[in-house]
Amino acid sequence: MHPRAPMAALGLIAVSVLLTGCFASGAGEPAGEARIKLAMMQPPRSGLSPFSDDAFKLSRWSTAETLVTLDANGDARPGLATEWRRASDTAWEFTVRPGVSFHDGSTLTAAVAANSLTRATKAVPKPRILDGVALSATVAGEKLVVATETPDPLLPQRLSSPQLSILAESAYAADGKASPVGTGSGPFRLVRLDGTTSAALDRFDGYWGEKAKAAGIDVSFVPDGTARAAAIRSGEAHIAEAVPVSQAALLDAQTISEVPMPRTNTVYLNTKSGPFADPAVRAAVRETINRGQIVSSVYENRADVAKGLLGPALPWTVQARKELTGRTAAGRANGATITLATFTDRAELPEVASIVQQQLQDAGFKVNQVVREYAHIEQDMLAGKFDAFILSRATVLDSGDPVAYLKSDFTCAGSFNIARLCDETVDAAVRKAEAADAGDQRRAAILEAEAAVLRTDAAIPMLHERVIQGDAPSVAGSVKDPRERTLVTAATHVK
Repeated sequence: MHPRAPMAALGLIAVSVLLTGCFASGAGEPAGEARIKLAMMQPPRSGLSPFSDDAFKLSRWSTAETLVTLDANGDARPGLATEWRRASDTAWEFTVRPGVSFHDGSTLTAAVAANSLTRATKAVPKPRILDGVALSATVAGEKLVVATETPDPLLPQRLSSPQLSILAESAYAADGKASPVGTGSGPFRLVRLDGTTSAALDRFDGYWGEKAKAAGIDVSFVPDGTARAAAIRSGEAHIAEAVPVSQAALLDAQTISEVPMPRTNTVYLNTKSGPFADPAVRAAVRETINRGQIVSSVYENRADVAKGLLGPALPWTVQARKELTGRTAAGRANGATITLATFTDRAELPEVASIVQQQLQDAGFKVNQVVREYAHIEQDMLAGKFDAFILSRATVLDSGDPVAYLKSDFTCAGSFNIARLCDETVDAAVRKAEAADAGDQRRAAILEAEAAVLRTDAAIPMLHERVIQGDAPSVAGSVKDPRERTLVTAATHVK
C-alpha cells in the first residue's frame, strides 16, 4: 500500500461527506441532457473579469473565445478570426468569422472585436498579456486592424490569450468593468456566478460551431486538493482539476491522467554575490543535484527529469534540442556557506528544498535553509538576498511563447531576474529570439537562447511538473491541456 494511503483515505471519506450536495445531480438523465459536474481549484479572484487571470476559467469552460487559438507547438490557428496577414511592420489585418452570435443575441463584427480589444487596453489593471505593449484596434472596411507601436512578430499568438477574449458590447459597463455572464460566444453560456462558491453554464444552441453534447456545466470551487480528489472518488464530480500528487495514487488509475505542463522546478543561483559568483562553484551545483531522486521521492514519478529549462510540454524543444557543449567544469564547494530558500505556497517545494539541502551538504557545502510564504519572501528573493532559490516557474506565459520567460528571468534588465544574471551573450540570444518570426526560425532561436542561459549555470533546471486531472469513468471528451486553457469543450459529455 502507498505509505500515505491510510491517513489520506480517511480524509477522502470525510471530505466526500462534506461535498455531498455541492453539485447538481445528473444521474439518470437521458443522453444530451446530463450536466457536467466540475471541481476547480481556485475560486474567481476578480469576479470573472476577462481582463484578469479569471479569464482562463472562461476559456476552460468554453464560454468566451479569442480571435486566435494555439496548436501544440504554440503556432497561431483560427478562432473568431478565420485568417490574418501582416499589413506592415506594426499592423496586422484580421478577417472576423461570419455568422457568430453572442449569448445575448448580438452578432460578431470587426467593430465588436475592436471594442473588446480597446476595452482591454484601457482596463485597470491592464491584462498581463499587454504588459509593455501599446496596442490599438480599429476597423478598415470589414477587416479588424490591430497595430502596435513597435514591430511584434508574435501579435497573432498574443491575441490567443484568454485575457483578450471577445465579448458582446453589452458586457462592458461605463466604469470600465466587464461581465462575461451571458455575453460570450462559446458553446456554453454562463448564466450564474455565485461569488467564490459556484458557477453554472447552459448549452448555447445558437453556437456557430459544433453544438455542445452536454446540457451544461455545474462548477464548484474547491481549493482543498483532498476534497477535489474525494469528489472524483465519490462520484460528486465528473472532472477535477489539479489533483495533488499525494492524492493521485489513492484514486483508480483509470480516473487519473497526466500531461506535461510548461512549468519547471529550478534552482536559481545568485551570480552577483556570494559563492555562486564563481561559475565553477555554480557548475558544482549542476553536477551535484540528483534530479531523479527528487522526481521519485517528492513527485512519486509524476514529473519529468529536466534536460533543459523548457520541457516536454513543448514537444519541439525535445525534438530539436542539441547536445549542450562549452559548459564550465565543476569546481569544489570547499565548505562554502550558502542560504537556500523557497516558499510554502506550492506544497512540494519545502520537501524539494530539504532534499537539495542534503545533496549540497554531501558535496561539501554548508547550507542554511529559509522557507516562508511567497508573499513574505518575494521581495528578498528579487533583491538577491539568497544564494540559491528554488522556484516552480511557468516557462510559457500568456502568448504561448517562452521568450517572455527567458527575457524576464535571465537578461540584464529582466524584471524577474532572481539569479541577477547579466551576460551579453545571453542578452543577444534573447534579443534574436524576440525579433524572430513565429515558426521554425523562432523556435531555433529560442533553443539557442536556452543554451546560452544553461552555459552560465545561473539556473539549474531539476524537473518539469505535470497536470494531474481526475475524470470519472462516466465522462468523455475532457481536454488535458498543458497550458490549462481548455478543459470542457463542445465534445465533452457524460456517457
